[in-house]
Amino acid sequence: MPQQDLYAHFHPDERAFVDRAWEWVQRAAEYHEVRRTDFLDPRQAHILFTLANRHPDVALRLDGGSPDAERRRSLVAPDYRPLEHEPIGIAVLSVASDDRRIGELDHGDYLGALLGLGIKREKIGDLHVREDGCHALIAEEIGDFLRTHLRQVHRAEVSTEVLPLDRLREVKTELEESVISVASMRLDGVASDAFRLSRSKIVDPIRSGRCRVNWKTVEDPSYALREGDVVSLKGFGRFKVLAAEGVSKSGRNRVRIGKFV
Repeated sequence: MPQQDLYAHFHPDERAFVDRAWEWVQRAAEYHEVRRTDFLDPRQAHILFTLANRHPDVALRLDGGSPDAERRRSLVAPDYRPLEHEPIGIAVLSVASDDRRIGELDHGDYLGALLGLGIKREKIGDLHVREDGCHALIAEEIGDFLRTHLRQVHRAEVSTEVLPLDRLREVKTELEESVISVASMRLDGVASDAFRLSRSKIVDPIRSGRCRVNWKTVEDPSYALREGDVVSLKGFGRFKVLAAEGVSKSGRNRVRIGKFV
């Protein structure tokens, strides 16, 4: 495939991953290799899926350990290789504590503790946070290391255990819904209301590449959002456009959004 065609539908920042993913696809087709990747975010999974579909001799399986998983590992293989029973290499790290402050910990606390041990983000899947602890989906090859070394999350002392996938206690993602009124569906307008920032303060982070829509970097403040879009702004969180609920008498758009909590 010509190089320019390979990059045609992807952001320039994604070229390094596109190159890696295309190499996995080519090696599966030409050298009959089976590649198990680290956890991919939804945008990376989409890129790999798109590239794999361009090659008739390649099969792909994506699995995050639960049906609604956001981050997933993949298996890339020649098309004659059945993948449904291939080990995906995901385990559950159970984090618990007798410290009553465990109930105050959030997603960022657990993720920060794991990354603070030198673990790459790509080795960690979804985190299922509960009041009594957390079940983190992890690459099984780092299970023993985490079980031995993770002893504290924020200020709470914790104990850990590595469990098989069928012991996962899944927590559904919660959205804090609200209705905002905006002049249009422009990214900067919706995001400024969602994050409660002035329009002037939202534009610079967007233009500097800190904003993603559906896990793809978007640097144009005038980008038009649609229902179902997931918007993240580094340092501020993320929200989903749930519904466009019509136009008010004053001509403004009513938009229902859900902020991830």
